Amino acid sequence: MEPEDLDLGALVLRAQRGDVDAFDRIYLDVQPRLLRYLRTLVGDEAEDVASEAWLQIARDLGKFSGDSAGFRGWTARIARNRAMDLLRRRQRRPVEPVPLDRLVEFAGYADGAEQLVLDELSTDAAVRLIASLPRDQAEAVVLRVLFELDAAGAGRVLGKRAGAVRTAAYRGLRNLAKRLELISGEPVTRRVTAALEDTA
Repeated sequence: MEPEDLDLGALVLRAQRGDVDAFDRIYLDVQPRLLRYLRTLVGDEAEDVASEAWLQIARDLGKFSGDSAGFRGWTARIARNRAMDLLRRRQRRPVEPVPLDRLVEFAGYADGAEQLVLDELSTDAAVRLIASLPRDQAEAVVLRVLFELDAAGAGRVLGKRAGAVRTAAYRGLRNLAKRLELISGEPVTRRVTAALEDTA
């Protein structure tokens, strides 16, 4: 089943009634997105953080109500909270950062400006470049592109206004385009800017 055809809202209702198969399908759709998002925040500790997030998701599933985008946003917010907990612990006990060097396939659900940028990147390079952005831009790009959240939904995850998320995503995509030009020598920024203006 294609991700865009998956009705997570209906699957959540089934999972809340104890349907294990529905929960498995939810996990298969959401887990890769969570891992990619978490890798932009915590690097190689993403799987551990995702495990903690899934414990909370499973525990609190009965409290959720909403549609597919709402569910993806809810799970992203839980994962982000667990990642922020880890980052706070790291600040108390600093460790050497681990470089991002792996990621299973990058989602191909984006369109417009996001797709122009992502089409230019391999999976590993995409994650490294996105992770190198300022955190607000990296999170905005990942939530808008990977989780397919609108600006308001991403804003709820990040605790920001929709306009701030749109601005951060716009700046992040422009920064990625500029970096791609430096790497590839090909003009990308103009095409991305035009696509961003078309979707604004």
